[in-house]
Amino acid sequence: MAAELGGKQGSGKAFLIAAAVMLEAIAAACSSPQTTELNAEARSKTLMKWVTIGLALGAGLTVAGAMIDASDDSTANNSGEILAGGLITGGIMWLLYRHAQQAGVANPGPPTEQY
Repeated sequence: MAAELGGKQGSGKAFLIAAAVMLEAIAAACSSPQTTELNAEARSKTLMKWVTIGLALGAGLTVAGAMIDASDDSTANNSGEILAGGLITGGIMWLLYRHAQQAGVANPGPPTEQY
């Protein structure tokens, strides 16, 4: 089936691994979109700074993985799938955090933190 879709053996795994790396990089750098929305009025700039740092880290790791995979002389080069997994997931997560920030600023509810 992978050959019918134009993929190579292991393409799905490479895609999922890159997606997981992107998610882990963002999670390591910041809170969840829910926390971003709940505390947007007080912390959205700081939270979005760390989302951006997480995205940069994830993108760097994704590109490095794709470059390493591309340097492999085997026929199972998955660099395209690695890039797709990381970049698609990074884009989706950026949209989620951006929406959370905008929603929280536009409609602030009770925060989860007291200052």
